[in-house]
Amino acid sequence: MNPIYEKLLNCVAAVRKITDFEPKVAIVLGSGLGGYAKDIKVECEIPYSEIDGFPVSTVPGHDGRFIFGYVSDVPVVCMKGRVHYYEGYPITDVVLPIRLMKMLGAKVLFLTNASGGINPAFSAGDFMLIKDHIAAFAPNPLIGPNIDELGVRFPDMTHVYDVELQECIKEAAKQQNIKIQEGVYIQLTGPSFESPADIKMLRVLGGDAVGMSTVVEAIAANHCGMKICGISCVCNLAAGMTENPLTHDEVQEAANTAAPLFKTLVTESVIKMGELI
Repeated sequence: MNPIYEKLLNCVAAVRKITDFEPKVAIVLGSGLGGYAKDIKVECEIPYSEIDGFPVSTVPGHDGRFIFGYVSDVPVVCMKGRVHYYEGYPITDVVLPIRLMKMLGAKVLFLTNASGGINPAFSAGDFMLIKDHIAAFAPNPLIGPNIDELGVRFPDMTHVYDVELQECIKEAAKQQNIKIQEGVYIQLTGPSFESPADIKMLRVLGGDAVGMSTVVEAIAANHCGMKICGISCVCNLAAGMTENPLTHDEVQEAANTAAPLFKTLVTESVIKMGELI
C-alpha cells in the first residue's frame, strides 16, 4: 500500500475511534480567523496532537484542532489552524488534513486565508473571493506515485473553484452588505514575506493576493473530487506598495478586526451551500 495513503487511513481510524460525526462541509480557518469556531454548535473537538502521525500546527493564530458540529443545520468539520509547508512538513502532510476531511464525509471544502494584497484597488481588511490560483511557486502535493484510491493521475484544473459555491458567497455578501473583491490567489512557500521585486513579478503574472497556503490544499481537494471555494482576507498591502515593513502581528491584527464580518459571511455562505449538497 502507498505509505501516504496508509498514513491517511490510520488518521481516519484514529478520528473514528473518537467520533462518528459525518460532515458535509469542511472549513479551513486562516491566520487570526480561528475565532469563527466559537460560532459552531460543537459536537466534538479533536486536537491534532491526539491523532497519531498527524502534523501539528506551530504558527501563532493557529490553534491546531478539528471541530465537528453545525453551522445552522449544516454539518461541518472545521480546521482551527492549518499546517504550512514552511513549518518543515512534507507537502503530503500539509494536505493530509484535506484528504482526511474528505474521507470523513465532507463534499465541499471552504478555504480561508490571510493574504497580502497585490491588486492596487484592494485595501487592508478587504475580502477576496478566490476565482483561480497560480500554483507555480509551491510544490505540487500530487508528485510521486498516484494514490488511485483518491483520484486520477492527471486531474483537470480548469474549474478548481466551483461556480455554484462562488455564487453562494457572492449572494451572502450582497444580502449582508459586505464588500467582496474577486481575484487570483498565489501561494508562495514562505516563511519570509515577499520582496518588492517579488510583488512586481506576481502582479505581472496576474495575481491579486499572495499568501503561504491554500493552493496546495485546493489541488489535493480537486484531486479527490471535492467542490472547492475560498475567501482571502487581505490583511495588508504587499511589500513595496506602502512604506511599512510587514509583520505577522499586523496580519493577525487585521484579521481580528475583520473577524466579525468574516464570521457573518462564512455562516451565511455555508447555509446557502448546505442547500446545494
